[in-house]
Amino acid sequence: MGDPLVFAHRGASADLPEHTLAAYLRALDEGADGLECDVRLTRDGHLVCVHDRRLNRTSNGHGLVSARTLAELETLDFGSWHPGCTPADGDEAPDDTHTRLLTLDRLLTAVRDAGRPVRLLVETKHPSRYRGDVERRLVALLRRHGLAEPDPDDPVQVTVMSFSPLAVRRVRELAPALTTVLLLEVLPRWLRLGRLPFGAGIAGPGIGLVRARPALVPTLRAAGHPVYVWTVNEPADLELVLDAGVDGVITDRPAHTLARLGR
Repeated sequence: MGDPLVFAHRGASADLPEHTLAAYLRALDEGADGLECDVRLTRDGHLVCVHDRRLNRTSNGHGLVSARTLAELETLDFGSWHPGCTPADGDEAPDDTHTRLLTLDRLLTAVRDAGRPVRLLVETKHPSRYRGDVERRLVALLRRHGLAEPDPDDPVQVTVMSFSPLAVRRVRELAPALTTVLLLEVLPRWLRLGRLPFGAGIAGPGIGLVRARPALVPTLRAAGHPVYVWTVNEPADLELVLDAGVDGVITDRPAHTLARLGR
């Protein structure tokens, strides 16, 4: 088989603040095949690219993302906490692409504007107070961008991921043509023979699970399921997944992974 796809986890997030437009544009400049983002719903129904339930770690705000409106979130700084946002001597201060909240709508527009093939992995976060509204809003937004019924000639392709089998099934019911990934942190009993539940086409095990279960990737692939592994940052882990023949590598360090692949 050929080289795996390389996905930038929350953008080039080892170098720049995660989920910022700057981090995603850096990953595209470095040559990543695709991008990965997490989405949550704001109080007024907007999908925003934020991993944690709470704002404390990645912004100067506090409390729940889901309790704030988009307008409230856009007043916050989402980048200055990151070392990559600190200018070196003589450099200009980072602009708002490094610090502004990123909506999924804005990210989709940026991916379209890239002018080259891009695969976007969108993870819906659960549990959520909005439950199935997350997937319903996501599919509606993808429809507005013409991405819910994939055209093989379209350079932008979207795949939806979740740790929730129910969320993955919901996406399959709302938009049957979308590719889906079931993310896995532990090994469920039903996965021992490589079977994924209804609605899931691709397996997404974490690197810890792949380390602990060396037979998992070959078993899944033998059952016909492509495998995307997250979050692969260390050289030894990269060699492990390459030797296993994975189909996708999700990493905070896309440039390093691409260099190892000679790209």
